[in-house]
Formats: sequence, structure tokens, C-alpha cells
Amino acid sequence: MIDWDDIRYFLSVARATSVRAAAALLGVNHATVLRRVAQLEQRLGVQLFEKLPSGYRLTAAAEEVLEFAEQMEASSRQLETRVFGRDQSARGLLRLTLPPFLATHLFMPDLSDFARLHPEIEIEIRSTGEVANLTNREADVAIRFVVDRKTVPLNVHGLMGPELASGIYLSHNLLAAWRAGTHGPIRPIVINDHGIPDWARAGEIRTTEVPFRAPDAETQIAAVRQGAGLTRLPCFVGDSDPQLTRAPGTRPQLNGVLWLLTYGETRKTKRVRLFMAFASHRFAGYAQLLAGLSVSSD
Repeated sequence: MIDWDDIRYFLSVARATSVRAAAALLGVNHATVLRRVAQLEQRLGVQLFEKLPSGYRLTAAAEEVLEFAEQMEASSRQLETRVFGRDQSARGLLRLTLPPFLATHLFMPDLSDFARLHPEIEIEIRSTGEVANLTNREADVAIRFVVDRKTVPLNVHGLMGPELASGIYLSHNLLAAWRAGTHGPIRPIVINDHGIPDWARAGEIRTTEVPFRAPDAETQIAAVRQGAGLTRLPCFVGDSDPQLTRAPGTRPQLNGVLWLLTYGETRKTKRVRLFMAFASHRFAGYAQLLAGLSVSSD
């Protein structure tokens, strides 16, 4: 009988075209991957991969195996999701994915409240800019900012939340210096952008053509707080920061809508239903802040 775990290892190598990359994805060492693939080859009596300088390539026999392996994977996920959907206990693992800014600058107190309300629900947060695949159960609930509703997959269940806006911000001290005439054109702070973005030319403040480049969002925020320049931030970040103020002559721009998403049978589990209702209520309370309506423009 074929071991399903051997199939998982085969699929990982087939998709990554590298044993080391597959091992990293699976969280094991490369020797384990090689052993599992060899075990599957022995059971099937065929060679599955050719080792080339560019990586591992499927043999002709493996192309046929791949089709059936993917069917097995889909059936396994469907079974797992159905069983998960029948779980009506307020306990167990709940995996959440949401953008880093949202986790660190707005929603963490609420997640802590949810954890206190439901002490038997184990919460796993995946705070990343990458989009988790709900169909593959990389997460149970995804909190995403959606620009176009048509991009929300038809096979997911979604609750639409508040609109999200961004604004242009700089430090109070930098704005005071600019108004006093002791500071010339101000640098735009960008995250690894190429060229000067259009938002840098909006408003009353003249910006330089030499940007301040930040590698990530937290560095961007630290730079604008220290007066390195002005930058674009979600309004829920900029308006909540006592060191920052909106650039004069600018207004918030709507960028999308917040959605709570889950998949198939997953949405029927009690812990997912509890979280969806809780998060929807909390986000409704942040509607003004998220849309940039909590303060007036300078």
C-alpha cells in the first residue's frame, strides 16, 4: 500500500524542482525527502525524477503519477475540511492570517481580548503580506484588504467590513520646520519603490527627487517619526500616531475594503464562527479610523 506521506514528499519535490526547497517547505532535512521519494519509487517500481543541473525533473512515468497524486491531495483536503466543519467545540486550533500593519498597529488588543474570552481556542497568527491559500487550508480565516470585490474567490465565504484609506504623513517637528521656512523640499519615504510616486507630489509641500528608501513598513514608520521625510501610510496607522500629522493640502484616499474570509466547511466550525462574529463587530467599531475620518485634514 502506498503511504500518503510519501505522496506529499513527491508532490513537494515536483513543485519545488529541488530537494532542498521541498525539505524547507516540509520542515524536514533533505535526507528525509530523498528517503521518502526513494521509498515511493520502490513501491511503484519506477524512477520518478531525473537529477539535472537545473534541478529535479519529472520522468515520463512520474507525469502520470503526478495526476493521481494531485487527485489524492484534493480528496484528502476535502475530507479534512468536511471533518473540520463538523467540529462544534469552542476549543482547538484557529489559524489567522492578516497584514502585518493590521496586526501590529490596530488589531492585536482585540486578538488578545478574543483569546481571553475563549481560553481553550489555540490561536496561531500568520502576519504576512503574502496571500494564504484558504482552499489548501493554509489558514482558517484570512483578513484582507480587497481593492476589487471581483478578485474575492467564488469558493470562499466572506464578510465585507469597513473601507480602508491611506494618507500622507510627516512628523509634527518636520511640519513646523517647513512652515517656519527653515526646511526646504522634503524627501518622500518609500518602500523599495522605483522613482518618485505620484502621492509625493500631492498637497502643499514640495518634495525632492531624491527619495529615502526603507526596506519594510516598520523602518518606514521609524524614519517618518524621526523627520526623514513624508510618506504614505494607512490612516489607522498615521492618525493614531501622536508624533505624526497629515501633510497639509492632502486628503485620505480610499484604497479598498476590509474582508473577513474563510473557506467551505471551515466556516461552520464553532471557533471560526465565533471569531468571524467577534472580528466583524470589532472592525465595525474602527470604521471611521480605517476610512480616515477620525481626524480632519491639516
